Amino acid sequence: MKTTLLMLILLLGSALALQLPSATLSLRPSFAGAVLEGRIASARADELLGVWSGAGRARLLKCTPRCMVVDAIPVSGTVLMNADSAYRVALGGSFKAGQKLILVLKFRDQKILNVNATVARP
Repeated sequence: MKTTLLMLILLLGSALALQLPSATLSLRPSFAGAVLEGRIASARADELLGVWSGAGRARLLKCTPRCMVVDAIPVSGTVLMNADSAYRVALGGSFKAGQKLILVLKFRDQKILNVNATVARP
């Protein structure tokens, strides 16, 4: 009975872990701040609602062809983020190459993801 219950808990935990988003990110310095680079992956359709660092809240941008602030960035499968992508995340502040930051990403349904990011060379 105990082994069955333990297996059920492990399977449930694995199923929940598969649904959480993941991210591999870095920051590229730009004018008056930095732009997020890397990938954000989700097992199902989701939305990125906000990004925070010690410098404050980042702006979520849709750049087609001009950049405009949006409330959310759609994430279905894997989304690549960089200075040339349609959706961008811009952090304001002063960043130095090699600096390490902890970013907090908030997704729909109150999912929170903490990610370590390093500032790359310009």
